[in-house]
Amino acid sequence: MQASVKTVSFVGISTIEIDVQIQILNGLPTFTIVGLPDKTVAESRERIRACLFSMGISLPSKRITVNLAPADVQKEGSHYDLPIALALLAAMGVVSPEDVANVLAVGELSLSGAVAKVPGVLPAAICAKSQNAVFVCPEECAQEAVWAGENAILAPKSLLALVNHLKGEQILPKVVRLHSERTVKPTNFGCFSDIKGQSVAKRAMEIAAAGAHNMLMLGPPGVGKSLLASRIPSVLPPVASEEALEITMIHSLAGQMTEVGLITERPYRSPHHSASLAALVGGGTNAKPGEISLAHRGILFLDELPEFSGQALEALRQPLETGKITIARASNHATYPARIQLIAAMNPCRCGYLGVEGKECHLAPKCGRDYMRRISGPLLDRIDIFIDVPDVKVSDFAQNRDEIEKSSSIRARVIKAREIQADRYKDSDILTNAEANGHELEHYLTAPAKEILYKCVDRAKISARGYYRIVKLARTLADIENADSINNVHVSEALSYRRIG
Repeated sequence: MQASVKTVSFVGISTIEIDVQIQILNGLPTFTIVGLPDKTVAESRERIRACLFSMGISLPSKRITVNLAPADVQKEGSHYDLPIALALLAAMGVVSPEDVANVLAVGELSLSGAVAKVPGVLPAAICAKSQNAVFVCPEECAQEAVWAGENAILAPKSLLALVNHLKGEQILPKVVRLHSERTVKPTNFGCFSDIKGQSVAKRAMEIAAAGAHNMLMLGPPGVGKSLLASRIPSVLPPVASEEALEITMIHSLAGQMTEVGLITERPYRSPHHSASLAALVGGGTNAKPGEISLAHRGILFLDELPEFSGQALEALRQPLETGKITIARASNHATYPARIQLIAAMNPCRCGYLGVEGKECHLAPKCGRDYMRRISGPLLDRIDIFIDVPDVKVSDFAQNRDEIEKSSSIRARVIKAREIQADRYKDSDILTNAEANGHELEHYLTAPAKEILYKCVDRAKISARGYYRIVKLARTLADIENADSINNVHVSEALSYRRIG
């Protein structure tokens, strides 16, 4: 007896179709799974055996072979339980093989027969739709799958309910979208009016948000660097439909879907400086996405930047330049989108008080130079805005919170600047100035602006990458003012944010 059911294996945010083939032959009673399965997949036989027993079904006393084809693709995860069980039931004659011939299924089986939640449902549903296949997923994941399309989705609570549906004894309810709009519970990121003083830093934050530019804040402890970074999500523009789909697919693969529907807020990831290389870039047997990919189209905040391992920091160089990251492992090769905006913060030295009168340690200024050397030149060259965050003045504490500009006002200017950029790059897949090719923006420079820029680049020995990053930052400054050209004022301000020397 033979039968098969389709499922998927996840690589990056794409899927590879897997054909679950079952053979039941005469021979010694065995249950064998072949095709590069990991421990989780190999344990499926015990979960399936217990699940069928709870339904009153016993496995035949014959040799059962499960082939997960293609065999050269590493299989990982418990989502193979449901397709294996369906193929087995079809081979045993419990359900008709024709009923599962055009089914793509994912789901973990509990010992009691329930179909449990698994990661990666959204990309699997998109794969099923592209093949016009019936998609079967856990009931708990139905509202995630429905964003691929409402047609031909079955979301059973248990394997028994699915079997009864296939046999015509019970009809599973049609899966429909519960929310007419892409809504999730909003997160309160606070407001810039909570921060007293630091007007220069707030201006730099607005510019960074308007063009999605990378930014590094330097300042002694307790001046508000982390607080400033935590407020930047409050001024970011809303997520477009295409961006929301990309963000949700990545979080789905990582098993971090905690809300119903698409993720409609830009991610804000702030890993601790003890995070490993694999935690940042991704990895594991099946090359799961890491913090860099989970921050796609959002913010990756790295506090205490020099305290991260050198290997982890150097891994940032490729995604900051290309907007994607490739994870190469012996058994897997995956490329994830990683169009992130890096916001970083650091103290000027190890003790933190370099330049603060009366608080410097006896190693100053050498300790500051040594501390900065922990960050390589190529990584610093990819940062657009460097800003010193000084101590808050005593007079600033007297500020009335109602008189400080709120995030809503800043956000309106950021959205307007982003709209200008969206119109400029409407014929490409570029969304912001930070993603643009600097060559294409040079023609916006006025003659006086070019003169100032060329002199500073030559005198400060700024790299070609640095030159074009200055041009892109100046273009953002012009967009904030709704100016058609980049004039000398925009270039001068952009140069003031550049780290020279």
